[in-house]
Amino acid sequence: MQFLSTQKLETHHEDYHLLPDSESALPVETDLKNGRRRKGASHVVATEAESQKHKLLEGAPVQRKAYLNKYALGGAILASTNSILLGYDIGVMSGAVLYIRENLDISSTQIEILVGSLNVCSLIGSLASGKTSDWIGRRYTIILAAATFLIGALLMGLAPSFLFLMLGRVVAGIGVGYSLMIAPVYVAELSPALTRGFLTSLPEVFINVGILLGYIANYTLSGLPEHINWRLMLGLAALPAIAVALGVLAMPESPRWLVVKGRLSEARQVLIKTSETKEEAELRLAEIVKAASVFSTSPADSSSLGQAASSSNWRGQGVWKELLLRPSRPVRRILISAIGVNFFMQASGNDAVVYYSPEVFRGAGIHNKKQLVGVTVIMGIAKTFFVLVSALFLDRFGRRPLLLLGSAGMAISLAGLGLGSKYLEYSNGSPGWAIALCVVAVCAAVSFFSIGLGPITWVYSSEIFPLRLRAQGSSLAISVNRLVSGLVAMTFLSISREISFGGMFFALAGIMVVGTIFFYYYLPETKGKSLEEIEALFEDEVVENPKVLVS
Repeated sequence: MQFLSTQKLETHHEDYHLLPDSESALPVETDLKNGRRRKGASHVVATEAESQKHKLLEGAPVQRKAYLNKYALGGAILASTNSILLGYDIGVMSGAVLYIRENLDISSTQIEILVGSLNVCSLIGSLASGKTSDWIGRRYTIILAAATFLIGALLMGLAPSFLFLMLGRVVAGIGVGYSLMIAPVYVAELSPALTRGFLTSLPEVFINVGILLGYIANYTLSGLPEHINWRLMLGLAALPAIAVALGVLAMPESPRWLVVKGRLSEARQVLIKTSETKEEAELRLAEIVKAASVFSTSPADSSSLGQAASSSNWRGQGVWKELLLRPSRPVRRILISAIGVNFFMQASGNDAVVYYSPEVFRGAGIHNKKQLVGVTVIMGIAKTFFVLVSALFLDRFGRRPLLLLGSAGMAISLAGLGLGSKYLEYSNGSPGWAIALCVVAVCAAVSFFSIGLGPITWVYSSEIFPLRLRAQGSSLAISVNRLVSGLVAMTFLSISREISFGGMFFALAGIMVVGTIFFYYYLPETKGKSLEEIEALFEDEVVENPKVLVS
């Protein structure tokens, strides 16, 4: 599989130096336009140097073919499998609550608390995951996430009462919080720049696969006795958790974390495996080492690879202070962008619509339980299909176009859903066209979410933070994601009872209009850039389009 990217490169005067254990000359480029060192250098393979030089001098665009590296793909798939856990819980809970309500004789308010508690408790895992991953590494944090969710799944499957079930939700929620933050960050740090969009969107793909598996489990197990079926539905989540924990053992550690810890030879080996050539690997290592220079404690190390080795005892200290108490202007912009996209992802109400889809479809006039679960399977197929489409085209069309398309499409779909729900609310019967409109509008809303906000939120959150802030910055942004998700899930039914489903969907449509405006004016395009280059997009000197970033 390959991607084609055409980029017009600037002419630079280049100095070359050798990295240890390498015979590759690496260009250290100077950006003449801005009069300062660039964050990253453009790769020029020795055998192509002359032809590239002629193209640059003539002003012709240089075509770069980005092949999907199999080693990077394997690592991304294994890490992203962790996201199946959240997806499966979202999907399976939508059907399980139908039987939990009757079997345990609990109220609608208790259902809201049960559903939303996982998202609220995932806030704990999200906040802790940044510091944890800086300390023990990205790879072992993924194992920790899977193990925590495994314990939660077993507690839920064996729950004899509502309180025991809540305990399982709390434990599983902490595991979900860890996995939501660490999977995109790990994949982003492992992936080459030109295929990072596709690879980093895989966690959302696996979330949707998990949702679909949850729907299928609901449909398959719905015929069993009520005191057994929901326990099997929830307990089966232990199986993917075990698979994730075992699969992670075959994964490499993040090369960027290894550099921060001073383990340069290990980082070089990982980069060689995830790059097309050794020269490309050495270039990526040079960029990472330059970005890691902030960890240096010795001035003598500032111009050499020794800077990374001096940071081997760094465990993320001082990051919260830099993020929240004394952020620079670029860091403040990065933080607002990351928190903003995570806020609107959950304020869109997508998770609540998925969790309570049977209630939504029941309000649309579908009352048979088997039919309710069956319609959710159709919705799950639509979500999974469109997130795959988005993932495949992220590195071709970029983040901004798909994000704007998805959020605008959600606004229109939610407005249509509100219109259909309002008509059914005031009509004497249940006309077929209104029911069809509601079903189509729900499927359209979740499909547009899968095109835009679904995958791009994880991509964006994991790639815009500088190396020193990435883990804990992402954990802060995703904590906002989890908090808003929990609040929406825990209030969706209550608010809908007060203002009706139609009123709720009109409100969500308005939120998505605001979100679309925010994305248009505040989020820059990051397609095709290395993680070390992206930070420059938020600096005043390189802002070329005033519509992209607002002071």
